[in-house]
Amino acid sequence: MSAWQQLLDGPLVALTITVACFEFGAIIYRRSGHRPWLHPTFCGAGAVAAVLWLLDIDYHDYNAGVEILSLLLGTVTVALAVPLYRQLALIRQVALPVLIATLGGATFAVLTAAGLACLFGASEQTLLSLLPKSISTPIAIGVSQELGGLVELTTGTVMLTAVVGISTAPLLYRWCGIRDPRVQGFALGVAAHAMGTARAFEAGPVAGAFASLGLCLTGIVTAVLLPSLAGLFL
Repeated sequence: MSAWQQLLDGPLVALTITVACFEFGAIIYRRSGHRPWLHPTFCGAGAVAAVLWLLDIDYHDYNAGVEILSLLLGTVTVALAVPLYRQLALIRQVALPVLIATLGGATFAVLTAAGLACLFGASEQTLLSLLPKSISTPIAIGVSQELGGLVELTTGTVMLTAVVGISTAPLLYRWCGIRDPRVQGFALGVAAHAMGTARAFEAGPVAGAFASLGLCLTGIVTAVLLPSLAGLFL
């Protein structure tokens, strides 16, 4: 193997590509006026794919190089406890509606995934890959692996779900007359997980905290119940 190829396959290049492409996506996102479909996670992923293709870097070698970032995703999710603690008084006031909405939202997300898979005649493995589409990436990856799904398909579906969620949320808020930042944030967290939470924090700390709550609760409920219930959809 040439020295150039060894360099390309190393973790330093993979991390550099990832960080640079994300920053590129963040610049586009800011200059576009925070257009939802130009979110840096989405744009960055496209830029990474283009760079890997141009430099002929094997995806599995790249993925091994950025494994540390995957580990940090779990840490970031846990860190969402900080904004939750700061808004604890508000959360206590609506504890019961939050729990009911979490169960309803998580159930609806799984049922829509199963319905779409059955409608288009997806294979069993594809169905299992789509079921955890509405939870945060690190949790979705673990659930997909446990179910026997394709992690790559799950990750892509999670990203697509988030982009659709943050793109349609403002329109739905206007149609339904939803102005409460608690409701707006929680809905984004349940439906669009991490991207939705980041979007909610742009609106304010209250929306961000409730989005964090929605993300965490939906992830927990789905991770606990889905492996046991997945057989019902096969």
